[in-house]
Amino acid sequence: MRAVVQRVRSARVLVGERIVGAIGPGLLVFLGIRRGDGEADARWLAGRIRDLRLFRGPDGRDMDRSVAETGGGVLVVSQFTLYGDVRRGRRPSFDEAAPAGEARPCYERLVHLLRDAGLAVSTGEFQATMQVELVNDGPVTILLETSSADGAADHSTTEVGA
Repeated sequence: MRAVVQRVRSARVLVGERIVGAIGPGLLVFLGIRRGDGEADARWLAGRIRDLRLFRGPDGRDMDRSVAETGGGVLVVSQFTLYGDVRRGRRPSFDEAAPAGEARPCYERLVHLLRDAGLAVSTGEFQATMQVELVNDGPVTILLETSSADGAADHSTTEVGA
């Protein structure tokens, strides 16, 4: 799994004119699912998202508190294009991206784990064409990936629901 995590003041997702998900201060997570990703990947990533210290603490120190500690929201948006490969040519190849039937359960599992961890989670709409609006705070953008380049996952720390 690959996630682009942005600290936001607010974010929302529209499908057509309909708002399908929205949060105030918190984290916007663009989520890509790779072929072969599964339960261990979802647990590790949920733990990381929950515990990342990206918010200002009560003493004014930046990068001191997690979204769980601040009571912020999390907006998870599926984005298979995070596995787009443009090393050859100009048109991306999505060979590494999981097909929808494999990706949807992983996406839903991550959302479920975040909710079980006590976070207020909103989502986009899986497989829909979406418009994402956000007010980035900082800007702060963190890249997370559950697997190394050779496909060997390192899940030695920070799991949710283990």
